[in-house]
Amino acid sequence: MKTVEGYKEACGICEQEKYRGIHLYNLFICCECEQKMIHTEPKEEQYQYYLHKLKRISKPTLYS
Repeated sequence: MKTVEGYKEACGICEQEKYRGIHLYNLFICCECEQKMIHTEPKEEQYQYYLHKLKRISKPTLYS
């Protein structure tokens, strides 16, 4: 995971343009959404929303 600063990117969770966040494979997640996800319990309704959004992650292919 890498922190990005300096230009705006669309968050894969809230879909808003943000300056700060992380990349998880090919998905950018803003700092605000990252914190909300970390503090969401599995029994909360919002948890399923985050799972649905995180399914958009695709792992890069590793070539050997």
